Order: sequence, then C-alpha cells, then structure tokens
Amino acid sequence: MNAPADLRLSGVCLRLHGRVLVEGLDASVAPGQCLTLMGPSGCGKSTLLAYLSGTLAPVFEASGSVCLGGSDITGLAPERRGVGILFQDDLLFPHMSVGANLAFALPAEVRPRAARQAQVDAALAEAGLPGLARRDPATLSGGQRARVALMRTLLARPRVLLLDEPFNKLDSQLRNDFRAFVFDHARERALPVLLVTHDEQDAQAAGGPRIVLGAA
Repeated sequence: MNAPADLRLSGVCLRLHGRVLVEGLDASVAPGQCLTLMGPSGCGKSTLLAYLSGTLAPVFEASGSVCLGGSDITGLAPERRGVGILFQDDLLFPHMSVGANLAFALPAEVRPRAARQAQVDAALAEAGLPGLARRDPATLSGGQRARVALMRTLLARPRVLLLDEPFNKLDSQLRNDFRAFVFDHARERALPVLLVTHDEQDAQAAGGPRIVLGAA
C-alpha cells in the first residue's frame, strides 16, 4: 500500500478561450480528508479534476502546480500521477466480466495469475459481492456496478481520489449507502479526496472543507 500523501494545489489557473474558469486557486487536502468543490455548471469544477488527473483537453489554458506527497506531478503523464477518479457513469467495460474489469486495474507487477485472482476475489468480498467475478456487468444492479467501479479504481493503488459527481445517478437510499462506502474506503486508505458535487448532502457527508468556484 502507498504511504499516505497530502495533495497541494498552488496558483492553479484555468481558462477557456480567454474566459477565466479558475483563478489562482491554492488548496491542500490531508490524507483521509475530503475537499468539496461546488459551484454552478460551467464554473470549472470538472475541468479542475481533469487538470489534476492530467487529462485536460488542449483547448484549455492552464498554469499552477499540483503536488502529491511533496512531489510535483503537474508535468507527469496521467498513468504516472497516482490519481484515481470516479465519474457519474461507472464506465465498466461491457465486453469484460466483472472479474476481468477488476483485474484490468491491477498493476503489472502483481503476479502470478493466482495472486491477481486473489486480489480480485478480495475486492469483491470487500464490496459485498463475493463470487461474482464471472458475471456480466450488465446483470448487476446500479449499486453493485458503482461498488465494482470503486474497487477497480482502488485496485490501481491511487494516492489521491477524485470524485466527479459519482452519486448522481443513484436513487436516494443507494446514494446514501454508496456515499458512505466511498468515503469509508478513502479514509481507511488515507487518501486525499476531491469531490465535485451540486448536492448539499454530498458535501455534508464528505465532512471536510469546501470551495465554491465561480462565486463572486
């Protein structure tokens, strides 16, 4: 398991065609803490997550640094940043079984095959889904798919977790359950978390500080 790391943003600026989305943002997130990003649609919340993960589209202008555990990751390729992200959609691969979806995320150094299978089985058990490795993702419920998506992200051993409104498509009870599931797992792994949401209950459940982007 990775050593706990804090996330620090320094002077982050984001622009689109000259329009300022984020200006001079400084923030820090401790291991196990969640920083919530709120604000109206189009204010740059998801764009900021793309900048942190290294997937920002070239049409945007960006500056400022992103440090994780004291190391500047701003110029690194996405796969070298140690950033995990969950979206509104679970993005499970439809042509792969549940187990193959999970195994896809495992680092290449996890060998042999038996060791990889053991980690997949452990992840399913942790998600309350033991024995479902051979299932087609399409046969799972929305809540089950969401849990598989989180476990797939965590199997990649990220050092920071980004949440881009991953609770939005779940009904009220599933939303509460999955929200608790995500935050509990992040705290157990001492991951700094950035949550993008419009929902006040999401922000309250996150329990940490918040930044409102696009505010006057």
